[in-house]
Amino acid sequence: MITWRPVMESDFPLLGQWLAEPHVARWWHHDSSPAGVARDFGPTARGEEPAEDLLMFLDGRPVGLIQRARLDDYAEDFAELAACTAVPAEAVTVDYLIGDPGDIGVGLGPRMIQRMLAATWTDYPHAPAILIPVSAANRASWRALEKAGMHRVAEAEMAPDNPADDRAHYVYRLDRPVAG
Repeated sequence: MITWRPVMESDFPLLGQWLAEPHVARWWHHDSSPAGVARDFGPTARGEEPAEDLLMFLDGRPVGLIQRARLDDYAEDFAELAACTAVPAEAVTVDYLIGDPGDIGVGLGPRMIQRMLAATWTDYPHAPAILIPVSAANRASWRALEKAGMHRVAEAEMAPDNPADDRAHYVYRLDRPVAG
């Protein structure tokens, strides 16, 4: 069973370990030192940022991280997406990683994403859509989004998370299901 809870400061050593894993570091390009993790994740853990950092579990074992936020709360991200596709007010975005290399390539990513997408409709009752930009070079990531039910709606030039990458991105979208 996939579950989650907010990241706490006591989780920072695990996040640092995951961020240092080559398969994560390649795409996230975060400082994995204790100071870097505290700087990047501390404000959200303390409730000083409007985003959510969620530690993901599979049958009680920590396996990954999902970040979730309203795009309205991050003007630069909103503007960058709005330059290439329609971004409705209250839209949500997520980012994700699987920490342990032994957990990649076994279908866990799409399952985690799918569970979070479904929960977003309840957790963000005014969100009309979820939009996720992903590096076009990160095939595993955009394939996980497709397997989770998202649809590619745009190709865009966007600032990459890793400066080694080019600016080519795909934008994926899922609209709120119509109640019926």
